[in-house]
Amino acid sequence: MVDSWERARHVLAAAGLDPGGLAHLAPLTGGTYNTVEELRLTDGSRYVLKIPPAAAVPGLRHEKRLLVSEAEFYRRAARVGVPVPQEVCAGEDYLLMTAVPGDPWDGTLTDPEQTALRTELGRQVARLHEVTGPGYGYPSGALGPLAPDWRTAFTAMFDAVLDDARRYGARLPRPVDSVARTAASAYGALDEVTQPRLVHFDLWRGNILVDRADGRARIGGLIDGERMFWGDPLADFVSLALLGDIRKDEDFLAGYREAGGRARFDAPARLRLALYRAYLYLIMLTETIPREAGEEQRRWVRETVAPELVAALDEIEETT
Repeated sequence: MVDSWERARHVLAAAGLDPGGLAHLAPLTGGTYNTVEELRLTDGSRYVLKIPPAAAVPGLRHEKRLLVSEAEFYRRAARVGVPVPQEVCAGEDYLLMTAVPGDPWDGTLTDPEQTALRTELGRQVARLHEVTGPGYGYPSGALGPLAPDWRTAFTAMFDAVLDDARRYGARLPRPVDSVARTAASAYGALDEVTQPRLVHFDLWRGNILVDRADGRARIGGLIDGERMFWGDPLADFVSLALLGDIRKDEDFLAGYREAGGRARFDAPARLRLALYRAYLYLIMLTETIPREAGEEQRRWVRETVAPELVAALDEIEETT
């Protein structure tokens, strides 16, 4: 077994930093896939080191070379002024990045702080969605090369998680083939997407850091960009309102539109949003098996996530 300190020093050396300056190393919790560690050097600088699981560890089909996608997200987001970690050094089996200030968004914020932060977040996500890519899909290549159109890319993504559900025997609220038929009935709406945009796809509150260094709550950084893909910016609205409805988040939408983001919810947009909800909730239901989630987590996804998948599928059936 590789010693964590030895591994961290090796990465620091590869990055051109003094490995002898490593003063502190501690695991960071909250993630469920990669190993994440905080590194502090004697000069006060802070870094985050991510290590993917071994190739033999079971996972979903799209969960290959996730750190390639994460590094791509940070590079692209930084160019439009969104606060994100900066890539320091990357290898086949690690990603070293700078640490960004703040702690995960939690329940300690006041209502005025929540309002200001949601509006600020809307502006930042609108800037993310200004970034265009070279094609559609996962830049990691996990599901093949980027596709020339969004329907081709997304249907491959959806089919992949359905294959995962079959392979692992995931406990879904509807048969896999039924889910596939319902989703396919809405695929025509995907053709409205004509330009690949930067999509984080995991912007729940745990991946939004809130910094209070100057006494005022502000967004210190958007982290964990490993699930990013090039596609429809509407897809980001799923995790931004996880298990909820982004249309009710007036503060976020005000900031998003103020910064030039387009947020329309006509019938084709509602169909696409329902597809993206179904996609994320299928992932959440299926990943508990290869990750060997405990009974409490499995019960939570059955009782909380499964009904949301059904609601998304029902909306597709009612709209098509």
